[in-house]
Amino acid sequence: MLIKVLGAGAGGGFPQWNCNGPLSRAAWDGNPDVTALTQASVAVSADGERWALLNASPDIRQQIIATPALQPRTDGSLRNSPIRAVVLTGADVDQVAGLLTLRERQPFTIFASRRVLDTLAANSIFNVLAPDCVARLDLPLGEQRWLTDHGQDLGLYVRPFCVPGKIALYLEDKSAGAGFGTRDGDTIGLEVGNRAGMRFYYLPTCAVLSPELAACLEGAPLIFVDGTLFDDDELIRQGLLDKTGQRMGHISMNGPQGSLAAFASLKVSRRVYIHVNNSNPVLDRRSPQRRQVLDAGWEIACDGMEIEL
Repeated sequence: MLIKVLGAGAGGGFPQWNCNGPLSRAAWDGNPDVTALTQASVAVSADGERWALLNASPDIRQQIIATPALQPRTDGSLRNSPIRAVVLTGADVDQVAGLLTLRERQPFTIFASRRVLDTLAANSIFNVLAPDCVARLDLPLGEQRWLTDHGQDLGLYVRPFCVPGKIALYLEDKSAGAGFGTRDGDTIGLEVGNRAGMRFYYLPTCAVLSPELAACLEGAPLIFVDGTLFDDDELIRQGLLDKTGQRMGHISMNGPQGSLAAFASLKVSRRVYIHVNNSNPVLDRRSPQRRQVLDAGWEIACDGMEIEL
């Protein structure tokens, strides 16, 4: 099973288009200790020929240009693509906006929770993905589903499961209380595997490591985990936003409730942070925070990272 990290950044990427914070400024100035990131998405293939995307980043066109395996085949028809499926873990802008780039009557299949499919159906702009070309199939929580595209088996399965998180910002209902209307299916994680028994887990958005989630991940060979923030209040301290990570549905890396501590006791062979925000000091290769993360046995994803299981 082949895994390609198309983008490792959080919403807005790095540097964010309108950000003049210290890390983004370093990236704008060409500082060699920081590297630009597009918005988080991963491509997976069982055979190296047919690919499934985990989320459709707004940067998907740029990511395809940077990834020859996702480009039209030279021996194919005038319009062709090896992208055969898109699996969505939520309805945030940085997870679904790239679907609009994948128009032009190119067949593929969208897999998502019923909550996310209903969000797409409620917004008519997604009708540019003609239903006779682009199927939309439900992912029942907890059920293993083999990915197909118009009847063709892709050799991969996904098993979606609930992850503590939050409904997309533009869907928040502030009258609904602390959860802002969040329900099961708004944020999911994925077990992704093939017929050879290889598997990994993808959780680009996660608010806390619950006992149920810990039991799900125990013994995993590879996990991709929400790496949005290093400290829960870093956006406030840097003057970039008036929200904590928890308010946005993201676990922080640092602190007694952070992922470094929470995941430490799990028997997981390989741990990779993805969805890293432009405020996170681990983006600076010389920062003590990055050294802390690496010394704890974690990796930090970058655009173009490749893993074979």
